[in-house]
Amino acid sequence: SYTTDTKSREENKRTLENLYSLSVDITKIRRLKEWVLLQDVAYVKEIACILQEMGADKTAIANIIERCPEAILHTPAEINSQRALWLLVCQNEKQLIKLIEQFPESFFTTEYQQNQKANILFLQELGLKNNIITRFLTSAPSIFYNPVEKNKNVIETLQRNYLNLGGSEANMKIWILKLLSQNPFILLNTSAAIQDNLEFLQKNDFTDQEVLQLLSKLKGFIFQLNSTTMQKSMLFSKNIFKCSDKELKQLVLKCPALLYYSVPVLEERLEGLLKEGISIAQIRETPMVLELTTQIVQYRIKKLSALGYDIKSGNLESLNGTKKDFEVTYGKIQSKKERPIFNPVAPLHIED
Repeated sequence: SYTTDTKSREENKRTLENLYSLSVDITKIRRLKEWVLLQDVAYVKEIACILQEMGADKTAIANIIERCPEAILHTPAEINSQRALWLLVCQNEKQLIKLIEQFPESFFTTEYQQNQKANILFLQELGLKNNIITRFLTSAPSIFYNPVEKNKNVIETLQRNYLNLGGSEANMKIWILKLLSQNPFILLNTSAAIQDNLEFLQKNDFTDQEVLQLLSKLKGFIFQLNSTTMQKSMLFSKNIFKCSDKELKQLVLKCPALLYYSVPVLEERLEGLLKEGISIAQIRETPMVLELTTQIVQYRIKKLSALGYDIKSGNLESLNGTKKDFEVTYGKIQSKKERPIFNPVAPLHIED
C-alpha cells in the first residue's frame, strides 16, 4: 500500500523532525528503506509513545525504528492490537519489549492479525508452551500468516500418519509437540506433500517403525523434501558406497542426511573429506560425518592434527557431533596426550 517511487517525491519534513527529536540515525533509514521517509502520513511520536509505555528507553526506541523503519507507518490502533496479541504468550510487557528490540520486523508485521491470533490459540490448545510460541513468533513468523485451518490440516495429517505407522495414542501428543518445537516450518507444507514423502519411504522398503525413526531423527525436515530429490540422493549414495539396497537403507537410518541433503551438497562434502585423505570406507563406516560442512570438518581435523591425532588411520567418530560434542572429544584426546607416562606419586620399587 506504500509507494516506492522515490524520483518525484520529497522526504516528509515532519517525519524527519520527529525522527531527529528521537535521536534516530536518519542516514541508516535512507540507506535501508528511504521510501518510508517519503510517505505523507507517519506515526513517529505515537509509535514511540507506545514503545515507551511498554518500557523501552530512548536508545531502544531509536534502535527499533532504525532497524524497522516501516514501524512508523502503522497506526497506533494496529500496534496496540499487535501488543495485545503478543501478550497472549508473553509473560509481561518487559519480556515483550525485549522481543521487539531483538525482532522488530516480526512484531511490526500486522497484516495477518486475525490469522496470527487464531494460530496462537490453536498452538496453545495443542499444548505448546508459551515460551515456544514466542520463539515461533520471532523466528518463524510466517507460520502464523496461514489460515488456522491450513495449519490444523497439517497437524491432523501428522497425527493420522503417526498412528498409522504404529505410534501410540499416548505418545502422539509428545511426538507432535517435539516435532513442532524442532522445526515449526513443517506447518508451511501441504498435507499432500507430507503424505507423498511418507509413501516414498514405504515404497523404498522402510518399515513403519523405521519411517517413524527417520521422522524423529530428521526433526521434521523430511517434510520439506520431495520424492525426486530423495530418490536422487539415495541413488548417489548407493553408487558412491557401492552397496546393496538393504545396506543403503541401514546407512540412511544411521545418517538421515543421506536422504535430506541434495546431490550437490553431498558431492561437495564428500570431496572435502577425500581431499583430507579420508577414504570412502571410513565415510561408509561413519556416514554421520556428512552432516558437517566442509569448513567444520577442516577446522576439526586441523585441531586434532595439532594434537598428533591422525584422522586418516583412526575412525571418524572423533569428528562427529555438535560443537559441544567435539569439544568434549577434543578435551579427552588432549588430556590423554598430556597425561604423564608414569605416575609421579607412585612408590618406586628399586631392587637392593
